[in-house]
Amino acid sequence: MSPGDPRAWRFGLLCILVTTLGWGMNWPVLKFLLTEMPPLAARGLAGLLAGLALAGFAAMRGISLSVPTGKRGPLLAAALLNVTAWMGMATLGLRYVGAGEGAMICYTMPAWAALVAWPVLGERPTFSRVLALAMGLSGVALLVTAQGFALDWAKMPGVMLLLSAAVLFAFGTVWFKRHPLGLNPLVSVAWQVGLGCLPLAITSPFFESFDPGAISPWGWAAFLYMAAIPLCLCYLSWFAALSVLPAGVAAIGTLGTPLVGVLSGSMLLGEPLGWRQAAALALTLGGILLAVRAPAR
Repeated sequence: MSPGDPRAWRFGLLCILVTTLGWGMNWPVLKFLLTEMPPLAARGLAGLLAGLALAGFAAMRGISLSVPTGKRGPLLAAALLNVTAWMGMATLGLRYVGAGEGAMICYTMPAWAALVAWPVLGERPTFSRVLALAMGLSGVALLVTAQGFALDWAKMPGVMLLLSAAVLFAFGTVWFKRHPLGLNPLVSVAWQVGLGCLPLAITSPFFESFDPGAISPWGWAAFLYMAAIPLCLCYLSWFAALSVLPAGVAAIGTLGTPLVGVLSGSMLLGEPLGWRQAAALALTLGGILLAVRAPAR
């Protein structure tokens, strides 16, 4: 399927839906897991497990895991931008700011992606796409500022880490579109997730303490879910979506992730769900629908 094919557009939207649901459902799962396991260990070790699982599945299908010499540098850069920066910097940033503040800063990513995609990919922002982005960001802002938004200088390291995570992930999104790796999707995601999470697992002992024996069976279940769905399935669907959708549209589609997180948190953890969440849902879904309503010319 070529990117201009309507079937490719529908396939890309399906992949964005899978990615948004999987990443969004991971929010309450991760929130529960972090009561038993420190963040860098949880993300780093789950990523290594996901990378090994994907590599094993590729090997079972007879797919070579070797990477041509000329692709190794770009592959490492993609892993650092798409995985290490997004998960590592965002996780460390949450040590300084609240979860709502962190979510609002992280989900400026579509705005940065749209800005970078214009000069790099020639994706000129149309009025409808700018309006879609404004609606989506307004929904996320409404969602995560229920308890207010107050920053002070003590929070600035977290703000800088979170903002860097958003900018680098946006740059990785555009970079992947401009310079596709040309690897088998399973091989590409296996290496990116594994290499991207390796620095998190290595640095974990320097920032936090971790006792595997203290993790409950439900904690291990949450750990395995995070490895299987957000880190295996969702990264596969994310890169598949990027292969057929404009980078700006794919990025705007991810704005549904925090809304899925709030809705699933309400169902699974009994978190409050009121008018603010309903209004945020309407704004964000309206923005996403406006962005994806027709293929790019």
